[in-house]
Amino acid sequence: MIELSWIIFGSVVLFALFLDLFVFHRNPHKISVKESLILSAFWVGVGLAFSGYVYYTKGTQAFLEYITGYSLEKALSLDNIFVFILIFSYFKVPEEFRHKVLFWGVLGAIVFRAIFIFAGIELIKLFHWVIYIFGIILIVSAIKLLITEEKEFHPEETLVYKIAKRLIPLKPTYEDGKFFVREGKKLYATPLFLSLLLVESSDIMFAIDSVPAILAISRDPFIVYTSNIFAILGLRSLYFAASAILPLFHFLHYGLSFILAFIGVKMLISEFYKIPVFVSLLLIFSAIFISVVASLLVKKKPSQP
Repeated sequence: MIELSWIIFGSVVLFALFLDLFVFHRNPHKISVKESLILSAFWVGVGLAFSGYVYYTKGTQAFLEYITGYSLEKALSLDNIFVFILIFSYFKVPEEFRHKVLFWGVLGAIVFRAIFIFAGIELIKLFHWVIYIFGIILIVSAIKLLITEEKEFHPEETLVYKIAKRLIPLKPTYEDGKFFVREGKKLYATPLFLSLLLVESSDIMFAIDSVPAILAISRDPFIVYTSNIFAILGLRSLYFAASAILPLFHFLHYGLSFILAFIGVKMLISEFYKIPVFVSLLLIFSAIFISVVASLLVKKKPSQP
């Protein structure tokens, strides 16, 4: 029998998605930075309000784990946004259609994150040594992020893009924001559908980092999944503000790299010493705060020709 907490969570998510699709974005339009910030504040409010429910039903420790997991996923999703920017730029997706791609991308992420999270928890239960593999994955990811100064993404070189181009008939035009159009008896995919495939596949790749990271915070499936999903729900609105603001924060990747490395080490030493959740929360906030302040104080050096 499904627990009441899961029913409440599902109801909140469905209602939030209904608002997002049929109220906030009933008519496709270009989303301004101001509108994006207002909507982002709304989604953060929803996520934090649910943390109150977690505190009321599960106690202080679960509340801290939820807030830490939520903050961790929010921070790591900033790196995901950089890739979204590059995908939309490559396909020249009109701004009024970008929310539609992100909306359906988030629906896919809800499904895939569930698979990854519950599979990860079961793997750790069955084979405890998997936690060390997760820790190593996070540290390797931290090193890659640290030494990669500029984001590079070439959709045409990805396996998803090559398979789609080979198997799916394509139209070069956007056809009023449709994913598919029919001409005669033949169905064609538009560039909007290709951009959705790339957004979805990139989120799956990012889940390889974020899911092990959040499993270092909690092993409670409810806490892990709900904090992850509420952080993702606000990702669409955050994108439109972040696409304009994030380029200013040129030291942000150092903060994200530190977070991944810290969580990786936390997993590797978990058998010998358990770092308190509030310490993890404090370090996550500190890493983001310091990297943002450093970006504002120290101007980025112009790239060499």
